[in-house]
Amino acid sequence: MKRWIIFLALLAAFPPLSTDMYLPAIPNLVRLWDKPLWYINLTLIVFFVTYSFFLLVYGPLSDRWGRRLVLKAGISLYVVASFLCALAPNALTLIVLRMLQAAGAASAASLALALSKDVFGFHEREKVLAAIGVVIALAPMSAPIIGGWTMAIVSWRWIFILLAGFGIVALIGVHRMEETLHPDLRTPQLRLIADYLQLLRNRAYIALVLVVSLAIVPLFAFIAASSEIYISRLGLSEQAYGYFFGFNALALMSGSLVCTRISGKIKSQTILTLCYLGVTLGGVLLVLVPHTSPWSLALPMLAISFSAGLSRPPSNNLVLKQVQQGAGAASSLLMFTLMTAGAIAMGVISLGWEDKITALGIMGSVCGLLGSILWWGLKRKLYIQTAT
Repeated sequence: MKRWIIFLALLAAFPPLSTDMYLPAIPNLVRLWDKPLWYINLTLIVFFVTYSFFLLVYGPLSDRWGRRLVLKAGISLYVVASFLCALAPNALTLIVLRMLQAAGAASAASLALALSKDVFGFHEREKVLAAIGVVIALAPMSAPIIGGWTMAIVSWRWIFILLAGFGIVALIGVHRMEETLHPDLRTPQLRLIADYLQLLRNRAYIALVLVVSLAIVPLFAFIAASSEIYISRLGLSEQAYGYFFGFNALALMSGSLVCTRISGKIKSQTILTLCYLGVTLGGVLLVLVPHTSPWSLALPMLAISFSAGLSRPPSNNLVLKQVQQGAGAASSLLMFTLMTAGAIAMGVISLGWEDKITALGIMGSVCGLLGSILWWGLKRKLYIQTAT
């Protein structure tokens, strides 16, 4: 089981590594290429938009031809695109190459959930997903620190060279992996539209996916705004920024770690209720606390990050429980919705807000409160499957 946890965590870590390691470079690229923040932030936003689209492609492909072949193709594209990003001469070129990088990264993250459903049963899977959450939280915790020190020692271009090396390691792991999708569970033909139409008719699945996506909105907004707030507004160095960002990533990891301890002792429904309350609390604090130091952002975000980490294992597990076949398409549509919501949040927070911390707090308060209300109503519906 430990090998599977490490391998699945490696695949699931593609998005945070591909974005968070690059965050300390954003203010520097604003100055280097003389472009506004919103333009440079397109390197983040188009990554998630492209990533979200390709999530919808890889799931059904893997349901038809197996996980291993699809992973090999996607991760190979990621490695090539990462090397090309390191050579980008201007912002527009980097934006385009980040789209290619995202197209490859989508294969790993979308199929990590499908692999977990192939290998583990419902109750065991929730514990495994929680353990994976602890491991992959090391990525956003360490990635900006690595990125900051990489810039201090060499340059921002080496960040993408390191990402290419990470992709090569994952590719070796896929090569050694045995196919996990049983032949009887493979779809007889590739039916991209039909598979997703079937999921859209699954009321329980769609309702849970939409409610779950609310919890991650303030977290993605924070990712997009954090470097501008910490470095440009509060005057931190790239290295200090990495430590503060890592502090919130530590809270994310702590939430997943707590989930491993309480899974099976506390119902998933109760855990999710507490998570939405935590997101609401963090958002309210961001609005009310005076913005005089880095801690005025870090501490309220701790509540949001911890709640997000606590919620992901049970929420993802409950979503997958609503489908019996086509786990690849189901996990892809789930990740597509989460990443699309995240990309929208990044776009909104990148606008010319006078006070980005207050804007971030409003987003957290609204999403947390709305999520609490919708989840309270949804868990009363008898068609939601919560156990085997």
